[in-house]
Amino acid sequence: MKLYPLKFNPLFKYRIWGGEKLKKTLNKEYQEENIGESWEISDVKGDKTLIANGEFAGLSLRELTKKYRGDLVGDLVYDIFGEEFPLLIKFIDAKTPLSIQVHPSNEIAKERHNSFGKNEMWYVMQADKGAELIAGFSSELTKEEYTKHLNNNTVLDVMHHEKVESGDTFYIPTGRVHAIGAGVLLAEIQQTSDVTYRIYDYDRVDAKTGAKRELHNDLALDVLDFKVQDNYKTEYKLDKNVSNKLVHTPYFKSNILDIEGVVKKDYAKIDSFVIYICVDGVLAVETEEDTIVIKKGETILIPNELNKISLSSNKAKILEVYY
Repeated sequence: MKLYPLKFNPLFKYRIWGGEKLKKTLNKEYQEENIGESWEISDVKGDKTLIANGEFAGLSLRELTKKYRGDLVGDLVYDIFGEEFPLLIKFIDAKTPLSIQVHPSNEIAKERHNSFGKNEMWYVMQADKGAELIAGFSSELTKEEYTKHLNNNTVLDVMHHEKVESGDTFYIPTGRVHAIGAGVLLAEIQQTSDVTYRIYDYDRVDAKTGAKRELHNDLALDVLDFKVQDNYKTEYKLDKNVSNKLVHTPYFKSNILDIEGVVKKDYAKIDSFVIYICVDGVLAVETEEDTIVIKKGETILIPNELNKISLSSNKAKILEVYY
C-alpha cells in the first residue's frame, strides 16, 4: 500500500482559558465550551491523533511508522526517534491569559519525567487589538530577586510583555519564561512533550474542578533562564512563492510560504517528513497520484518518500515544518 499525504482527526482540549475561535475562526467541529487547544498531529501517550483520510484512516502515526519507518518519517528521524514522532502540532485559542510557565530541557525532562523537553515556536494567526504575549524577562534577575517577586505577587512586573499581531513569530526555547495573552489565536510547533511547569496563574479557580491549578515553582526554579534578549520576536522575510526561513533549531525547522499561483517543491535532499500548516487561505497539495485541499486551520503530513510536491492557490500562507 502506497503512502500518501495524511490528514488527522484533531483532539480538542478543554482549557480554563479557552474560547470560541477554534470553532468560529478555524471552523473546528466540537460541542464543548472553553476549548483552548486543537492538537493537530500528536504522538503524546494517551493523546494520539488518528489518520482521517484514505486507506490508513483510523490508524495512529505510531502504527504507520512501525510499518513504513524511514519511508514515512525519514531514515534520519527513524534512526533517532524510532517509532516515536518528534513533533506536536497545535492551534491555541487564548480567550483569557495562559499561566506564566516554563519548560524543562531534554536532559531534565528525561531525568524527571522520562519525556522529551519542550522547545517550541508560536506563529500568531489572529490577535485582538492590544493583545500581547509574554516571552522572557524584561531585566536580568538573580534567583533570589525572582523568588522575592514571586512571593510578593509581582512576578508579572519583571516579564517582557509584547503587543502582537497576525504574522508575529516567537521561538520559545526550554528555560524561557512565557505565556500567551488574552485574545491571541496561534499555531504552535513543539517537541512531542506535555511537560509544563506553571509559575503563576492569576489565582484563578477552574470552574470544572472548583480549585486553583497546581503550581510547580520548586521544579521551575532551576530550569529558568534569567538572561535577557535584545529581541524576542523572530524577524523574517515574506517573499512570494518561496520558503522563507522562520525558526531553525536542532529540534525542528520551520519556514513560511506566501503562495499565489503554483509552487513546485522537491524534498529529495530533506531526509524527513514535511508538515504543512495552513494559516491563511486555501491550498491544493498535489503529488503524482493525489490532490488534497487544505484550508486555514488544517494540517497535512507529507511522507518522506513523496519528494515532488506541487502547491497551488489563489492566495494562501502555509508553515512548512520538518526535522
